Amino acid sequence: MRIRTVIAQVADEMGIKIVNGVLSAEHIHIFADIPPHISVSEFVKKVKGRTSRKVQQEFPEIRKKYWGCHFWGRGFFSTTSGNVTDDVINEYINNHLDAHKTDNEINLSLD
Repeated sequence: MRIRTVIAQVADEMGIKIVNGVLSAEHIHIFADIPPHISVSEFVKKVKGRTSRKVQQEFPEIRKKYWGCHFWGRGFFSTTSGNVTDDVINEYINNHLDAHKTDNEINLSLD
């Protein structure tokens, strides 16, 4: 839940609207409306940096586990919704939540 909150804070500060998303133990899906003057990589960099720093500050057991290692993977994948409708993206995210639901998955939608 803390990562979800930090992602929401970063998005709000940058003027980004999170439309939908899911956070699982191994990866994260975010469907976001990002203004054209902000690059996707800038948003991802801030999210990864801030969440890593905050979580490791607030949860010492996690800091010990990731000492000298990366909290997040090095890369990311992004695409635009130009060839696919918003409904298809939302359906994919929602189906991912339903099909892979574990106690560790959290819906990122802020509604």
